[in-house]
Amino acid sequence: MTTPRPAHHSDGSGPVPPPGCPAHGAGTEGLQRLYGPEAEGDAQALYEVLRQKYGSVAPVLLHGDLPAWLVLGHRENLEVMRNPSRFSRDSRNWRMFREGRVTADSPLRPMIEWQPICVFADGADHVRLRGAVTDSLARFDRRGIRRYVVRYTNQLIDAFAATGEADLISQYAEKLPMLVMTQLLGMPEGYGPRLVDAAQDLMRGSETAMTSNEFVVETLRTLAERKRSEPGHDFASWLIGHESNLTENEVMEHLRLVLVAANETTVNLIGNTLRMVLTDRRFRLNLTGGQMTLPDALEQVLWDAPPLSAIPGRWAIGDTELGGRRIAAGDMLLLGLAAGNADPEIRPDLSAPVHGNRSHLAFSSGPHECPGREIGRAIADTGIDTLLARLRDLRLAVHEGELQTHPAWLSERLDSLPVQFKPEQGRAAAPPRLGAAPPTAAGRTPAPQETRPARTPWWRSLFRARS
Repeated sequence: MTTPRPAHHSDGSGPVPPPGCPAHGAGTEGLQRLYGPEAEGDAQALYEVLRQKYGSVAPVLLHGDLPAWLVLGHRENLEVMRNPSRFSRDSRNWRMFREGRVTADSPLRPMIEWQPICVFADGADHVRLRGAVTDSLARFDRRGIRRYVVRYTNQLIDAFAATGEADLISQYAEKLPMLVMTQLLGMPEGYGPRLVDAAQDLMRGSETAMTSNEFVVETLRTLAERKRSEPGHDFASWLIGHESNLTENEVMEHLRLVLVAANETTVNLIGNTLRMVLTDRRFRLNLTGGQMTLPDALEQVLWDAPPLSAIPGRWAIGDTELGGRRIAAGDMLLLGLAAGNADPEIRPDLSAPVHGNRSHLAFSSGPHECPGREIGRAIADTGIDTLLARLRDLRLAVHEGELQTHPAWLSERLDSLPVQFKPEQGRAAAPPRLGAAPPTAAGRTPAPQETRPARTPWWRSLFRARS
C-alpha cells in the first residue's frame, strides 16, 4: 500500500542519486534546499537521503537559503511537539527575523511570520486562543456536518454524472471542503471559488503568496464585520461571542487559520484516499475482504500520504540537543510529518497495514494538535462514501503511472484523478449552490434530512470494475 523505501545503506554503499534527483538541490555549505523543482520533485525520496546522511534531524535550507532543521524521526517529532518549554511556537524567536534576513516579499512570511493566533502562542495565551477555537468548533453537530457534505457531494456529482467521466480532483476534491467550510464559517454565496485559488497559492508558498494572503485576510475581515452586527449560527459568530473576548484582529486571523488549514488538508486527504482506492490492489482487497472499513482506509492514508508533508515550525528557546544534533537558541525546526510516519524505527515494513493505529503525525501532537481533525475526517469520510456509493463502477481512466502530483515545500497535491463510470441518465448538470443554511449547533433544530445512498458495500463493485 506504499511506495517501497529507497535502497540507501548506512555504510554509504547505496546507489548515488541520479542527475535531477532532489538530493542534488544543494545550496550554501552543501546543505539541502527544501524548495525549488529539484527538492520538490520527490519529497519522500529526499527525506530518505537526508535520513541516511544525517539521521533523525537534518540541517536544510528554506526559501532564500535560510537555515533550519528538518525533523525526520517519529520519536524526535513527538519530542518537539510535546515540549513547548524547549521548543516555542512563537516565530518571533527565529534568529532569521531578529537578524533581518527574511525579506519583505519572502514566501515564508504568510506561513511563518508571527500572528495573534493560537498556532503562534504558548502558555496562557495559547490556552485562551485555542479554547475559543475548540469551543466554537465543538458546537457543530457532527451529523449536521455529514448532512451538509452529502448535500454538496450530490450537487457536485450532478454536474458531471451524465457525462460518464470526471476529474475527481478539480471537479470534486478541490471543491467539496471549501463549499462546506465557507458555510461553516457563515460566508455568503460566491465566496468559495476565489478563496479556493487563494488558499492553494498560499500553501504552495509561490511568488504570489503574499497577494493571495492579502485577499484572504480582507475577505475574512469583511465577514467578521458583518457578523458582529448580524450574528448567526456559525463559527464566525461563535468565535466573536466567545468568553475569551478575542480582538477583531484575533477573530480575523483565526478565521483565516481554520479556513486555509481545513481546506488544504482535507482536499489532499480526499484526493490521496481516492487515488489509493483506485490504484492499490492490496488496499482494495482489504476493503473487499472486510478487513478494512473506510475510516480505517483514511487512517492508512494519513500514515502513508499525510495531507501536509511538513509543517513550520518550532523555535528553540535555548541551546539544546535533538537527535544527536546541537540546536542553537533561535533555530527553526520544521516538523517532518511524512518523514516521521515512514521512520524505519517504528515502521520497518511500510507495506504492513496500520488499521486502528492513530499514532501517525498527520494532525501533529501535543498542545498544538490540529483542533479541526474530526471535522476534516467527517468531510473526507462522508464525501468519499457518498461518491463511491453513487458511482459504483468508478474506475481510473488512465494508467496509474500517468498520475502526477504538484509538489510544494509543505505538501504534495495530486494534479488530477481522471475517472470513468456509467453515465447517469436524466441528470441535469447543476453547479453547487452556496448560501444554504449551515449545519446547526448541537441541540438546535436540525436541517432537513438528506436522502442517503443505499448502504451496500460499494467496494465490491469497485473491485470487479478494476482488478
